[in-house]
Amino acid sequence: DVQLVESGGGSVQAGGSLRLSCAASGYGDNFDCMGWTRQSPGKEREGVAGITSDGSISYGDPVKGRFTISKDSATNTPYLQMNSLKPEDTGLYYCTIRELQTYSGYPKNCVSALRAGFNYRGQGTQVTVS
Repeated sequence: DVQLVESGGGSVQAGGSLRLSCAASGYGDNFDCMGWTRQSPGKEREGVAGITSDGSISYGDPVKGRFTISKDSATNTPYLQMNSLKPEDTGLYYCTIRELQTYSGYPKNCVSALRAGFNYRGQGTQVTVS
């Protein structure tokens, strides 16, 4: 079974930092797009950051320059370093995976694909910025 378990969320003041991680297991190599989406009350799902199996990285516009996604190649554990956090970053952050080839939208990158849909995601970890 596919398991995605997020950790690292919490409450911070504006300007602070948090680091999210995702314990991921049980998925096949065909799921080549992994990353983070977030959901806030009254807002649509938002793509935060994505990384493909070949290392291509993409970010949602609101977090560019502040967030950094990385992946431990030995364990396939993705991380999201979030700096200079703003109140508008508040939300439930999900570790998410999907097959990039099934995404027909534009731009054809991982974060856009994750925003559009996913095959699996975790239960989410809450990030609150005040």
